[in-house]
Amino acid sequence: MPLSLFFLLDGVVFATWVVRIPSVKDHLGVSTGGLGVALMCMAIGTGLAMTVSGRLCLRYGTRRVILAAISLLSLALPVISLADTMVELCLALAVTGLCYGMLNIGLNSAAVEVERATRRPVMSVLHGLWSAGGLAGALLGGLLVGSLTTSQHFLLVSAFILLSTAILARPLLRGTVPAVASTPDRGGPRTFRLAVALCGVLAVCAAFGEGAVADWSVLHLRDDLRAEADLAAYGFSAYSVAIAITRLAGSRLVARFGQSTVLVTGAVLAVCGGLAASWTGSVAVAFAGFVVVGCGLANVFPLAIAQAGALGGPAGVSLASSIGHAGMLGGPPLIGFLAEHVGLPAALSAIAVSSAAVVPLALYLRAAR
Repeated sequence: MPLSLFFLLDGVVFATWVVRIPSVKDHLGVSTGGLGVALMCMAIGTGLAMTVSGRLCLRYGTRRVILAAISLLSLALPVISLADTMVELCLALAVTGLCYGMLNIGLNSAAVEVERATRRPVMSVLHGLWSAGGLAGALLGGLLVGSLTTSQHFLLVSAFILLSTAILARPLLRGTVPAVASTPDRGGPRTFRLAVALCGVLAVCAAFGEGAVADWSVLHLRDDLRAEADLAAYGFSAYSVAIAITRLAGSRLVARFGQSTVLVTGAVLAVCGGLAASWTGSVAVAFAGFVVVGCGLANVFPLAIAQAGALGGPAGVSLASSIGHAGMLGGPPLIGFLAEHVGLPAALSAIAVSSAAVVPLALYLRAAR
């Protein structure tokens, strides 16, 4: 369905930015702490978008929000490469984060509508397609990093996304289903808000690790482990393969083993993989560690957002995603600040800490059901 292709395109855009982070850093000559400040601006932009995106989805429909957001995101991407100062980079990333936040609320809200309409769990599969898009974007980035400048790379991807959006717009709008309004559970508004907030906290634990791997794995492989730039770009590709395959199998895993088992087992894997990738001196072991992190965290975020959407529709998705994406976009700046003081390998160990927090949350949510 067209919606799945927009999840794929979103992943392509995100990975395109990720593989070029070292190039942007080198172009401006900023430290890891300076890069962390710039990434924080992106997180702030995303947070601002998520405060209003739920209402926009209810008023204009999730599909229209998706089309507007992905078009604006495609136009914002090349602007990042034009930044010649930290101020310009911060402004460009803030605008990009704003568009990215709107797009993700629209996509996840539309996925909840499809789940309600079809009575089939599709969130993990759709997030798996996002990861597949991330893989495609990372592989393309690895191929182009030595032959195109950052500006040329971003312009190429931007043109592709805009063309794809124009082709898919009408089919996407034809597939519109009624929006799902917020429906608090029998425990009342306070219980409803607590349940959705806990889904958001669960999402933020996964998103922190995902964001850290996305924004810092390439730099870790290149600078700490001395991998070549094109090989380092494939570190995110390996992670994307793992997370995509595991998400595509997510519905079957939950049906067979149960949601809590999937969450707890995944958290343990992510802890082990995160520590291995952070502290090894081997590029191969680091690659394997990032793969294990991808397998472990793959289904945590989509399961959390799907549950929040089932509880509250776009309003629930907006709240849980706002909390969750704070981890994806706010975590990387924290990694940067930590790296400035203790080094990047030690800072990346925070992936293991956030992943470990999934265990008590998953067990608490199981007991509260």
